[in-house]
Amino acid sequence: MSASIAEKTYQDLAELFGGAHSDDRQDTISQRLRKVRDLTLVRVAGPNYLVLACDSDGGIGPKPQDTVYTTGYWLGRVAARVPLMEVLASGATPLILVDALGVEMEPTGKEIIRGIRVEAAEAGLVDPAAITGSTEDNVPTVATGIGVTVIGVVQESHLRPGTSRVGDAIVAVGKPKSAPDDDVTEDDPEIADLPAVRSLLNLPYVRDILPVGSKGIAYEAGQMAQCCGLDVALVDECSLDIKKSAGPSTCVLASLPESMLEELAATVNKPVSLIGRLLPHV
Repeated sequence: MSASIAEKTYQDLAELFGGAHSDDRQDTISQRLRKVRDLTLVRVAGPNYLVLACDSDGGIGPKPQDTVYTTGYWLGRVAARVPLMEVLASGATPLILVDALGVEMEPTGKEIIRGIRVEAAEAGLVDPAAITGSTEDNVPTVATGIGVTVIGVVQESHLRPGTSRVGDAIVAVGKPKSAPDDDVTEDDPEIADLPAVRSLLNLPYVRDILPVGSKGIAYEAGQMAQCCGLDVALVDECSLDIKKSAGPSTCVLASLPESMLEELAATVNKPVSLIGRLLPHV
């Protein structure tokens, strides 16, 4: 895309959000882009940002050469869950979901898409036009591959990354689980899901929220601290494996005043574990 086309695209996007401010027109495309953890943010007009998140799965599904077997429906659920969680946790509202399926439409792709649509509805994406994608209908496939991208929108004042404060506790909601070591199932009460994230978003004392991925709890706790210029002191008595992959974000981190831990545990219908405390950076 040439610079002029990119600029025109930006101006068109800005019009959707009330028009570009005069300061915006002086910025280059690269000046409007920023990375926040695994998210890409694009400033489109004044304080408004597009938020992009993506995730992929390979070798998991119903095909004969998949390493881990699961149904297409459940794969669609968890594949969509991760980027939807990441966008919601940032404070943004999901707008569009794009799926790239390395399988044929019938029958595998159809079942994956069914799962994606159910999961997207949990995040508020109920309009069929909000979900698009593509399948592989030219080359026969013997293993499953999928990528999902979610685009959301947020005002800068509502962005949650970097809102943690000195003295806050970091907790894990849910437990880290991942194939092939664990059987991650739809009815597992110990794993985080979109309703759990939305519940956290509605609690006024919860600050930053961060889904945990393949790098584990300890890594993501460090990212949460780094995002607000702080350090994290991990607790010694945590019963969770803080280096274990959380696969499809089976747990999420949240920062909050330590005095609110008991109330949080009584509010969310998931296991809550104290991970660490945020300290001034040294």
